[in-house]
Amino acid sequence: MDRYVCTVCGYVYDPVEGDPENGVKPGTTFADVSEDWVCPPCGATKDMFEKE
Repeated sequence: MDRYVCTVCGYVYDPVEGDPENGVKPGTTFADVSEDWVCPPCGATKDMFEKE
């Protein structure tokens, strides 16, 4: 599974870990993350991420 990096702050979304604190279960691919999810540290929208 591909990891994605926030182009604003450098946060890496790792699908193995997900983002459980914000409702994204481990094992969730980036494509399956809700469109209203935002970067946990900086609040950037999903379209501000690029494949690592």
